[in-house]
Amino acid sequence: MEASVSGSQMIIGLSIGIICLIFMIMKTKIHAFLALIIAASMTGLIGGMSADQVMQSISKGFGGTLGSIGIIIGFGVMMGQIFEVSGAAERMAKTFVKKLGKNNEELALALTGFIVSIPIFCDSGFVILSPLVKAISKKTKKSVVSLGIALALGLVITHSLVPPTPGPVGVAGIFGVSVGSILLWGIVLAIPMTIAGMLYGKWLGKRIYQLPTEDGQGWIRPNYQESISSFLDDEEDKNLPSTFMAFAPILVPVLLILSNTVITALKIEGDFVSVVKFLGSPIIAVGIGLLVAIYGLTGKELRKDTLEKMEDGIKSAGIIILVTGGGGALGMVLRDSGAGDYIANLIAQSSIPAILLPFVVASLVRLIQGSGTVAMITAAPITAPMIATLDVNPVFAALAACIGSLVFSYFNDSYYWVVNRMLGIKEAKEQIRVWSMTTTIAWAVGLIELLIVNMIFH
Repeated sequence: MEASVSGSQMIIGLSIGIICLIFMIMKTKIHAFLALIIAASMTGLIGGMSADQVMQSISKGFGGTLGSIGIIIGFGVMMGQIFEVSGAAERMAKTFVKKLGKNNEELALALTGFIVSIPIFCDSGFVILSPLVKAISKKTKKSVVSLGIALALGLVITHSLVPPTPGPVGVAGIFGVSVGSILLWGIVLAIPMTIAGMLYGKWLGKRIYQLPTEDGQGWIRPNYQESISSFLDDEEDKNLPSTFMAFAPILVPVLLILSNTVITALKIEGDFVSVVKFLGSPIIAVGIGLLVAIYGLTGKELRKDTLEKMEDGIKSAGIIILVTGGGGALGMVLRDSGAGDYIANLIAQSSIPAILLPFVVASLVRLIQGSGTVAMITAAPITAPMIATLDVNPVFAALAACIGSLVFSYFNDSYYWVVNRMLGIKEAKEQIRVWSMTTTIAWAVGLIELLIVNMIFH
């Protein structure tokens, strides 16, 4: 009987904590970080922990999570800031468009978004590259809808699934899995999701056929016509960095992390292997990428200007690091209170596939409050303690939280407004078709992939 009462108390504590967390994020002026700490405290105290135990768990969870990923987030946003202002993103887009040629402009923009969003937030990336969407649309007579969806989707999927973007890195830390594993599997799962959304964008572009006016200040909707030419860059490249330098700050750390992951999986030993493992550890790899960005992309900048750009990036990282640490604190309270184990046992006795837990929680939180990053960082600590006691690959569980955060982007998501406004889509019904449906298609494809890989590599 006592165990039953104890279990009920844990469930009550968790339920009240989550309800209050959602209420605070949605309806009050309380910041998400403070809301996570308050929710963690309420969950622990109502769930039967002493005040001292709650504080110890919060401190341990906050420090433990940030100890593994706080530095990576800091390096990543500093690199992204340099990448953004140096013109590297624009150079990358133009490279893809020229290489892929006629009628592959959507693929070129999706690839650009896919890579650009690794160091840059998707909102910033879309704002920077949307003039390119207009330019391609004018020259090819392709709808800005099909081109814009391809770019926006490439940006948001990588931002949601592939480290070192903050959300996936934070989720990796909370689930206790290697960033390299999330990186590798995130890329694998992201490709079909991007292709599916891109095909939908091509279909929709014929039904919402919108082009920019000749002066680029407005929009027109003529009768649909097939594209007339490939996009050839007639404009000068201004002071854009070389193609090699544009790609290097991203590709170098990604390749180093992947090398470390492969070597670790194959259990190869030796002095050279130790060096590769060191260089491929996420903190060192992203740090090397940051050095490449500093010396490769800011060569003509003054030292003071370069440092200012990086400090701008650090300002945005502060909030992300705090929210991620807050998620870790909530997760540790759930572990130490026993609520995670108790719920896991209940789930183990039910017919619900455990892999769906992080996915469902992230989807619900995303629909309620709008932010994909907050959704995955909230879902991870709630479900990680349960997953730890169930027969589920924690890498796939972590990715389940990431994929769930993509569901039906709408009015409470800032990126929804950025995409639609930059493409000149003003009616709510069309906005939902352009962006809400696109993210939902990617989300659904991701769910199918998740179930397949979990079944095969269980």
